Amino acid sequence: MLHLSGHHGDATPGAAVFVRIAGIAALQAELLARQYPNARPGLVEQDWGTTMNVADPFGKHLRFCEGRD
Repeated sequence: MLHLSGHHGDATPGAAVFVRIAGIAALQAELLARQYPNARPGLVEQDWGTTMNVADPFGKHLRFCEGRD
């Protein structure tokens, strides 16, 4: 569990957390199915794996990555 806060001074806008996961396509499908207006991330193929960025309303980012085996 990760708690993101919008309280002044908790983090600089633009701060990012990098999270390695398995099943990134399933996570993306779950987010898209919920039809959140601000959480409609795409998947990006990188040399090292597939990434997905989810930004919160306060300008912080969760960057998920499923590495290549």
